[in-house]
This record gives sequence, C-alpha cells and structure tokens, in this order.
Amino acid sequence: MSIAENLNGLKAELPDHVELIAVSKTHPAEKVMEAYDTGHRHFGENKVQEMVAKSETMPSDIRWHLIGHLQRNKVKYIAPFVHLIHGVDSLKLLKEINKRAKQNERVIDCLIQVFIAKEDTKFGMDEKEVRTFIASTELQELEHIRVVGLMGMATNTDNTDQIKSEFKGLKQLFEDIKASDTPKHVEMNHLSMGMSGDYKLAIECGSTMVRVGSAIFGARNYPTNG
Repeated sequence: MSIAENLNGLKAELPDHVELIAVSKTHPAEKVMEAYDTGHRHFGENKVQEMVAKSETMPSDIRWHLIGHLQRNKVKYIAPFVHLIHGVDSLKLLKEINKRAKQNERVIDCLIQVFIAKEDTKFGMDEKEVRTFIASTELQELEHIRVVGLMGMATNTDNTDQIKSEFKGLKQLFEDIKASDTPKHVEMNHLSMGMSGDYKLAIECGSTMVRVGSAIFGARNYPTNG
C-alpha cells in the first residue's frame, strides 16, 4: 500500500478526538510530501537537525512536532517554527525553551514527558516530580511557554497488560492534574502516548495524540556504514 493509503486508512480508524502525528524521521522529504498531499499537516521528528532541514524545504503550514529527546543547546534551532515539543523532562530545558521563544516573540507549547516504562532507556520525570513541577512558582514565571499536556512511552514489551497499566497510570495522572487548580501556563489538553506498535492500546487507555511512523511510511531508512 502507498503512504497515502496507509495514512488515510489509519486516520479513518482513529476516533475524532485523537490527533495523529505522522513520524517522518529518517524518511526523505519526497515521502513526507506524499503524506502532506493527502491534507495531513502534523509531522513528528526525533532529531532537531533533520526537522530543521525539512522545514526549510517543505511547505510552511506544516505543524512540526519534536518528539525525541531535546538537548538545551539545540532549542534555538527549532524555536522559530516548532509547533509542539513533546519531550520536556526538566525545568532547565523548559527555561531554555522559554528564553528562545521570547527571542522569537512566540509562546511555545510543550508536553511534560513522564517516565512510565520499566526500563532505563527512556527519559522523563516520575509522577511526584511532575506534580511538584506543575505546582512550582518557577514554572509560573515562564511567560513564553505553555504546558498543554503530558507525554509518555510504554515499556518495549509484548506484555500488553504491562503496557496497559503504564498507559492507564499516565492517564490517571493527566486527569488528576486536569481536575486540580492548575497554575497559569498549564492546560491539560493533550495526552501523547502510543506509537506504531501500541497506539490502539494507548487510545483504549485515553490517549488523545498518537505518534505513528512505520505504519505510515514503512521501515525507517537508517544510513549504512561502509
């Protein structure tokens, strides 16, 4: 099936309240344009360098999502145009985003990355850290960012019960914060969880935003050495 067929088929099965982020990492701009030509506008990249390169050659109405781990020294490159940063895992990073957003006369939307997996390869804050972070006066002082939700990545396992448990725990945290008296700059609108292998489970557990790549574009094109 073509990229357009994959994308349209996927979007047809998603509930109306779920936003699809087409993860275009490692795929060339021509492939991304096939998806763009269907009318899709939300695309996700893991690496800043790749996202910047594509943004310079592709239509300006694309809404770019940075879904990978973001280093503070790379924020300046995406601050002029990024639509949503999914992986904010520290106050230091958020302060840098705020600084660069101010320089570009923008308010940048961000998601707090929560560590929910039973493995050490993922980034994020734990539940206690998230609650403390949301309530902190330092967050309230950042005028050029807006925390619009949470993001999490489940353990890479075939144990669906474990994945469900992790997703449900994140959903509960999301609802708890949403129901609380949230400070300014915090709006719990998006719960980003679920990728090609587990997005259906994630939606069952309350996800409002899924990040899907290989189910749309096929296998990733990693460079080979030699």
